[in-house]
Amino acid sequence: MMNKEYKNPQINEDDTINIREELEKYLFHWRWFLVGIVFSLLLAFLYLRYTTPQYSASSSIMIKDNQKSGISAELAAFEDLGIIGGGSANNTDNEIEILKSRKIIGNVVDTLNLDITYFNQGRIKQSEIYLDSPFFIEFSNKDAILNKKDTSFVVSVHQNTLDFKNEDGNLIDTYNYNEKISNKLGDFIIKKNTIHQKEEANEDVIVYINPRYKVIDDLQKRINITPANKKSSILKLSLKDPVVKKAEDILNQLAYQYNKDAIIDKNLVSEKTRDFINERLVKIEIDLAKIDDEAEGYKDKKGFTGVSSEGELILKRLELNTEKVAQATTQLSLAKSVKNDLEKQSKGESYLPANLGFKDIGIASAIDKYNALILRKNKMSINAGEQNPNLIQIKNEIINSRKSLNQSLTNFVKSLQFELNALKKQENKIRSRVKSIPSTERGFIDIARQQEIKAGLYQYLLKKKEETAISLAVSVPNAKIIDVAYGSNESVSPKKKIIYLAALLLGLLIPFVIIYLKNLLDTKIHSRKDVEELTSVPFIGDVPHSDTDEKIVIGADARSSTAEAFRLIRTNLDFMLTNKGNQNLGKTIFITSTTSGEGKSFISINLAATLALSSKKVLLVGMDIRAPKVTEYLGIP
Repeated sequence: MMNKEYKNPQINEDDTINIREELEKYLFHWRWFLVGIVFSLLLAFLYLRYTTPQYSASSSIMIKDNQKSGISAELAAFEDLGIIGGGSANNTDNEIEILKSRKIIGNVVDTLNLDITYFNQGRIKQSEIYLDSPFFIEFSNKDAILNKKDTSFVVSVHQNTLDFKNEDGNLIDTYNYNEKISNKLGDFIIKKNTIHQKEEANEDVIVYINPRYKVIDDLQKRINITPANKKSSILKLSLKDPVVKKAEDILNQLAYQYNKDAIIDKNLVSEKTRDFINERLVKIEIDLAKIDDEAEGYKDKKGFTGVSSEGELILKRLELNTEKVAQATTQLSLAKSVKNDLEKQSKGESYLPANLGFKDIGIASAIDKYNALILRKNKMSINAGEQNPNLIQIKNEIINSRKSLNQSLTNFVKSLQFELNALKKQENKIRSRVKSIPSTERGFIDIARQQEIKAGLYQYLLKKKEETAISLAVSVPNAKIIDVAYGSNESVSPKKKIIYLAALLLGLLIPFVIIYLKNLLDTKIHSRKDVEELTSVPFIGDVPHSDTDEKIVIGADARSSTAEAFRLIRTNLDFMLTNKGNQNLGKTIFITSTTSGEGKSFISINLAATLALSSKKVLLVGMDIRAPKVTEYLGIP
């Protein structure tokens, strides 16, 4: 430190970044970047080599709107029967939830046996063999283990036998194809795959048995269903899987199970109607058989051969009246049956028989509306909880619809009873004329009238039975398959180009970050610039490392770089240590540092020698009392 203070010689501080200087910091370590790039690309290659690729399969279906799409040309012939068309509009969002419901996906899992998977062991990884397994396992009761926990074992395939081994390769038992097996896994048989491609003497197959609920959960996460656009009823289905064929089969089966479930829902009403009609037909057949037997017995007993002309006229008038009575009686009987069925549903809701031919169009429409609400509730109950606001609203609508329908049926029953009373009055008038004919004919006419009523009701129900059978036969699916599932042979993940690009950037980034942090945390002084930037003390000079082991490098004839550096320092000192003031006062230079071995003694000795060569009187004082180095370097006691 000088005996005089100096101000910072820098006029202004330069905050600009020297791009070349910054680049040189990193280019100096170019080998690090090369090693980083090579190492990252190698890791990317190994990752791509041993990561199981994922393939994508996609399909598209169109959800039909029962209220907008109308009916197809093939089914138009049945439109006049009142069994085609109508129904409710299909909400696309609701149908997406139904497609992804556990019920539909569970049916897919059961149909394709997705809870049992087969793998071949490679050198590094396992590969699934979807349809090319040498055998397939069929459980008689999957509830034994498939719904409890994950299970795996190894099967060694020989020409006619199968060796069961645990995961460690220890033999458990040996079985034959098509042999009924009972063990801790459950009851199952092993069937040989006739389309198996490879014919190896010994082939190890790893079998994984997964709980059904886990497989369903996994498919729910991986199956993606989106509308083609906001206003479209076309849905796009996609699935990623390591096996293309498996992904295709899952999507195709998903659409099939969805349509199958929709047809079952649509047929529930028709089945309810069919069962109702069959039940009524059984009772009427018994009554009709009794009347037929009674008519035949009456003829035999009375020797009755036929009705007179007057009796024929009266009988025809009775038949016309009886036909009206039969129609009203049929309507009354059906209305009471539906009303009784509705009243039984005070707690639990089920479908009501439809298409019964009520002449009151409002009641038929109300029954259709009620059944549509039941269908909506059943669909929503698949995914919605009991406290779901939409589900609660539908249940309230069902209660209100039931009350309204029940009141309509009550009023309809009263009107029919009033109509029957009027018909009976007219019948009594006709019967007053019957008294004029012989008693034998009168008895037969009474029997024939009852026979006509039962026969008319029986024919009416037979007609409705045929119409219901047709409606069950022509039920159309809910979704139209636009494109069957198709998978590309190119993997969608991992993406090779992106992986290699990321590896290249990572190989450059890691060395860059290391060098940046190394420079950021570096507190050492490496060059003159470090001193000039961080302190206001004037810089006199810098001394390079000496190429020799000599402690005194300066001399009259010394021309080394170190000696020249000391001479430059001496010249700079001449400018700083001016001779102003007392000429006899000596100039003091203090040389120090915080750590030993940094060159205090070396600088002091050689600087003193340099000043002495310029004919100056120099006093060298070594002030390190505990470990003096000056006397040691000069070789004096």
